[in-house]
Amino acid sequence: MYTQEDVLTFVEEENVKFIKLAFFDVFGVQKNISIVPQELTRAFNEGISFDASAIAGFGDEGKSDLFLHPDPSTLCILPWRPMDGRVIRLYCDIRTPDGNQFANDSRWLLKQAIADAEQAGIHINFGAEVEFYLFQHDDENHTARIPFDQAGYMDVPPKDRGEDIRREICFTLIEMGIHPEASHHEEGPGQNEIDFHYSDALTAADQTSTFKWVVEMVAQGNGLEADFTPKPLPEQAGNGMHINLSIEDPSLQASFLAGILDHVREMTLFLNPHKDSFLRLGEKKAPCYISWSRENRSTLVRIPAAKGGKQRVELRSPDPTANPYLCYALLIYAGIDGIQRQLPLCEETTVNLFAADSATTKQLQRLPENHEEAWQYAVSSEFIKQHVPMTYLNAYRSK
Repeated sequence: MYTQEDVLTFVEEENVKFIKLAFFDVFGVQKNISIVPQELTRAFNEGISFDASAIAGFGDEGKSDLFLHPDPSTLCILPWRPMDGRVIRLYCDIRTPDGNQFANDSRWLLKQAIADAEQAGIHINFGAEVEFYLFQHDDENHTARIPFDQAGYMDVPPKDRGEDIRREICFTLIEMGIHPEASHHEEGPGQNEIDFHYSDALTAADQTSTFKWVVEMVAQGNGLEADFTPKPLPEQAGNGMHINLSIEDPSLQASFLAGILDHVREMTLFLNPHKDSFLRLGEKKAPCYISWSRENRSTLVRIPAAKGGKQRVELRSPDPTANPYLCYALLIYAGIDGIQRQLPLCEETTVNLFAADSATTKQLQRLPENHEEAWQYAVSSEFIKQHVPMTYLNAYRSK
């Protein structure tokens, strides 16, 4: 893990010319300020100021000064920039002028959740499976939702035209210190998926955010557009961001999962924040009923078959427009609540819910069916109010 001194030495010895200080708004959208190496020591010691009133959910003009403090452990070279005169990226902590942590920084919210879990003796790892579409431009080189290919699930070339793009994405990630686990074509035309090995929650969220940036950069470099929205093509599969969790103490898994199922409706506003998120849920393997099973892909939570290694839990409702820092934090807190309250796990759902009759489905609770319903669940929840700043609720109200 890099220290402050390691970063300063690296910048000097590797001919680094620019440092991108990156952070995220409340929706998980990456922002940054670029500085030259001569300003890096000041950034570590004093922070680099920016106008918080211009960032979604960060405040207004009345109290707008915030400071970026680089996290040296997140040093990363940007491979698409020149080798002679390198550019690096550092994720940052956000602090107020008096030096306190900024309460609306979702990366800090996740750090707090991790610390609270560790204090309770609970250790959770995360991994994401992120789907995205690749679209071509039209004849006038304008962005258009023209799929890059017409391939289907796990097809091979020449039907699958995205193989070389995925390979370039994976190689770029590896150069940045991130190691993908698998990649393949997904169900929709021009739709792709790249998965990651599990890691601690903060590393997993950082990797998910970096991944989305890399995909967009590589797609652009190949004359394409990457689309992470939940339902880019009305008649095709939506984009999901399946979240895999594994509890180091298997005896806690049932109550941890019960906590997630108990709070999932309240969390849906943040797991599925886009206006089109609810067009995806309930079709083409995207769940809409609060349920769990072993292996059954029609349920909200699936416990995949495992041979060796750790047993994982897969939450299938989130989509890639969600802020991973906030998502992971809420899932940690929901699981902790389930453990502390010793919640029993509801009965397993073994039927295919996409083909089930109304007599079966009416026994199950549904996820919210639209953004307004999701917001009402969130704003009425004491659990959400305890763990999410009110400014987030206000920002997500109008998203």
